[in-house]
Amino acid sequence: MTPASPVDPAAPTLGRLMTAEIDEQPAVLARLLDEGLAPIRQVAEQIRRAEPRFVMLAARGTSDHAALYAKYLIEITLGLPVALASPSTVTVYDAQPHLKDVLWIAVSQSGGSPDLIGSTDAARRAGAHTLALTNAPDSALAATAQWHVDVRAGVEKAVAATKSYTAELLALWLLVDAWRGGDATVAKDLPEQAARTLELADVAAVAARYRFVDKIVTTGRGYAYPTAREAALKLMETSYVSAHAFSGADLMHGPLAMIDVDRPVIAVVSAGPGGEALRPVLERLHERDADVCIVGDPGFALGEDTVIRLPDGVDESIAPILQIMPLQRLACAIAVARHHDPDEPRGLLKVTLTR
Repeated sequence: MTPASPVDPAAPTLGRLMTAEIDEQPAVLARLLDEGLAPIRQVAEQIRRAEPRFVMLAARGTSDHAALYAKYLIEITLGLPVALASPSTVTVYDAQPHLKDVLWIAVSQSGGSPDLIGSTDAARRAGAHTLALTNAPDSALAATAQWHVDVRAGVEKAVAATKSYTAELLALWLLVDAWRGGDATVAKDLPEQAARTLELADVAAVAARYRFVDKIVTTGRGYAYPTAREAALKLMETSYVSAHAFSGADLMHGPLAMIDVDRPVIAVVSAGPGGEALRPVLERLHERDADVCIVGDPGFALGEDTVIRLPDGVDESIAPILQIMPLQRLACAIAVARHHDPDEPRGLLKVTLTR
């Protein structure tokens, strides 16, 4: 049984929904593998026949980090150029794009954002092949796109997206894997690995350590960078911490100057090229006596670095599906420790209607 996330006993109802949805993720991933793989392969076959030469990804918020993950995945495994779209160029500025031979992928948990619906409709009229990847098969976005992938995360009641995010990541991985002719073998043990990740994710000590901090930096390289961005968003929207996410490369180009012992750094690291590319950054952080928390491979820790360990032997390309889980737990735990309710962050709605 997956242990419950740390919750302040004085406020047992705070974070109840977010905690339950974090713990539901192994089952969600299993359902997507069992029920969603065949439909995803059908969509991938149609994309392969269309032979797109370029991919554009459109998303907002948490789903934008899933889209960034897909950008790395497609460029690395398929060799196709990928861009993150700016929907407002169409919905606000009324631009007329030329998108022949482009695959437009809109990623949205709700499928209800007007700018994604409008830009996807414009992309299709401009000659693009369009795919919507949502947790809402009956949504307007799903109806607008040429193809649809249902991430099958189930109803998500907490405002902060957790299980829908990891379901988006897996659905995107399965789509790209099928597109290149893979058999999804690498992902077959993912539900068990997710359960193991949650068993290992004891974040109570880290939450207590960071309870009173005002500023946190998150960082990663390659596949881990989207995780760093999503972790920063979760901390901001649930704990109201000023969290800044940087690629390890960008961190070295100036922002490193602001790092000191009073500004903790959460570094997302996995075995592979991305982790090795981050190693020099970790060494520089150590030189600055930074308070560093390593999420991933403990072999990258230096000195007094704190480590939140993940299961061993996970392929780097699917590691982000696991990496974010302890950071979701951490965001929830810090929020509860500050007597905030991460289920209903102040001023936020589940569906954001941007134009």
